[in-house]
Amino acid sequence: MDISSMMEETGAVLKGHFQLTSGRHSDVYLEKFRLLEQPDIVNEIGRQMAKAVEGINVDIVLGAAVGGILISSATANAFGKKGIFAERVNGELTLRRGFELASGDRVLVVEDIVTTGGSVLELLNIVKSCGAQPAAVVCLTDRTADGIDFECPTKALVKFPAISWDPETCPLCEQNEPLTSRGRTGK
Repeated sequence: MDISSMMEETGAVLKGHFQLTSGRHSDVYLEKFRLLEQPDIVNEIGRQMAKAVEGINVDIVLGAAVGGILISSATANAFGKKGIFAERVNGELTLRRGFELASGDRVLVVEDIVTTGGSVLELLNIVKSCGAQPAAVVCLTDRTADGIDFECPTKALVKFPAISWDPETCPLCEQNEPLTSRGRTGK
């Protein structure tokens, strides 16, 4: 299955004026939950993420709440490895619920949509602070123009570069287009 086609078919690609989790504005929004509400698609995403980093030694898969829970779990399942997630507490991603990373664990960081890479960097900091090692990063969609160097192998299932702007320079704001904030994580 082609993820880009699934995004279109499920209505995951929206056009308008959106505030992204990063705080930036864009004329395109990817509503990942149109994909993630369908178990067969979630499982396919997990299989494709595992395949994207095939050959890389992974001990544990780490994602971020909320959307990252489903895809990191599906990816962990495809690998046959343990899957855990971090969640925001007072604005910071942290491991809770008894989740732990051990020193030396090789951790695959799974992300849904990368725009600025901020959440991935937070997850990588958690990995390193536990003495574990980042094995790789894999994301469902990379919205950046040129990718981001996370200092470990990085793969994206879909490259979907979309223009985004700082709110101060957003041309849609200048045109008084109504702004929509969908599914923001409170970051």
